[in-house]
Amino acid sequence: MAKILFIEDEPALQKTLGDFLKAEGHEVVPAYDGEAGLAAVRRERPDLVLLDLVLPRLHGLDVLEAMRADQETAAIPVIVLTNMESGEAVERAVELGAKAYLVKTNYSLADVSEKVKSVLGQP
Repeated sequence: MAKILFIEDEPALQKTLGDFLKAEGHEVVPAYDGEAGLAAVRRERPDLVLLDLVLPRLHGLDVLEAMRADQETAAIPVIVLTNMESGEAVERAVELGAKAYLVKTNYSLADVSEKVKSVLGQP
């Protein structure tokens, strides 16, 4: 189906959601910090990025900003998946073109999968 880059520093969520998306036929590429995630975006050219904001080495909003500043990665859709509920973070992510902003505690794995399908235009 799609190649998804999942930038998330929490190993349990990385595995659980990654396995769920793989079971649905997606290829999931993991990255555990912001710098590795940004390098993977440039190297892998994923169809979609699932992005946490609170990350080691480079904040998620900085990853998103760098993606948008690079012509090669600017059009890759991003879904922010984080526990940050602050209005400023939501506003900045939307300004930078995030397709969705999901607070982890408010969404099930199936909900996240449905949002991925929606953003990718899949039934």
